[in-house]
Amino acid sequence: MNLLWLQSGGCGGCTMSLLCAESPELLQRLDAAGIELLWHPSLSEASTDEVLELLEAILAGARGLDLLCIEGAMLRGPNGSGRFHCLAGTETPMIHWVERLAARSRYTLAIGTCAAFGGITAGGPNPTEACGLQFDGAHAGGLLGSEYRSAAGLPVINVAGCPTHPSWVTDTLSAIALGELDAGQLDALARPKMLSNQLVHHGCPRNEFYEFKASAEQPSDLGCLMEHLGCLGTQAHADCNIRLWNGNGSCTRGGYACINCTAPEFEEPGHAFQRTPHIAGIPVGLPTDMPRAWFIALASLSKAATPERLRQNAVSDHIAIAPSIQKPKGR
Repeated sequence: MNLLWLQSGGCGGCTMSLLCAESPELLQRLDAAGIELLWHPSLSEASTDEVLELLEAILAGARGLDLLCIEGAMLRGPNGSGRFHCLAGTETPMIHWVERLAARSRYTLAIGTCAAFGGITAGGPNPTEACGLQFDGAHAGGLLGSEYRSAAGLPVINVAGCPTHPSWVTDTLSAIALGELDAGQLDALARPKMLSNQLVHHGCPRNEFYEFKASAEQPSDLGCLMEHLGCLGTQAHADCNIRLWNGNGSCTRGGYACINCTAPEFEEPGHAFQRTPHIAGIPVGLPTDMPRAWFIALASLSKAATPERLRQNAVSDHIAIAPSIQKPKGR
């Protein structure tokens, strides 16, 4: 299979993350999956003329296109013309290149939340009219329309994240190359289920604090970040605390609240990212599959049973009280 990667409206962060792929590194992983890289703006040496010849050959049907990866939001402005972003070396808006190439590709992938749903680029008043490939925020449609299907019969595959974990991209590409990704493997937002069937909460090192509702009060504290500091790890669909970043990191491990960056419209939560809104003292952002009344009842019981060790450690920037050592029973 071959792969063409284009960048549209965004910061290039997904490419920066992708370049950190390891064990094996990116090009080895693509080679092992039998994927030929036709062109990538950060990895390829082809000149502008050579790239344009390649694109024209694909559009003419002289060169096949298996994997079309788009990074960054689709900039439709001003007034739907797309002329806020023309492909370098041409007078043609990027959105028109994408539309025509997507009509030829066997598989079309949105790399990152900007390409999938609009993301940060679509935040605020959105003067560039940014949207995703097949979603505009949480609404189906986007640039290509809700009815779009690639030559393989699939919608746009949304490898969401801000940025994406490098393995989310390479695992998805490998699954496609092995014939193991079909419509049944995509969730309601067209994200690969192998990535979205996990929650960021799974594997979080702060889970003991969460269980007893022992909460951090400021960013340097060790406690759970959900109650006061805006963490959405119990709602965010990703495996960040299982598939660690750069071998050992994640947002919550670094002391930052999860902001649910794999979801549409995460960029505008309606409040500061690191603040949890409350109604009658109850956090608004509760776990996705727990009834509110149950959470309130369990939280009350948990707080009543919180060990003093966790109560003090939760509001400390270091372990103030270590777990006690018990003697083996029967000796």
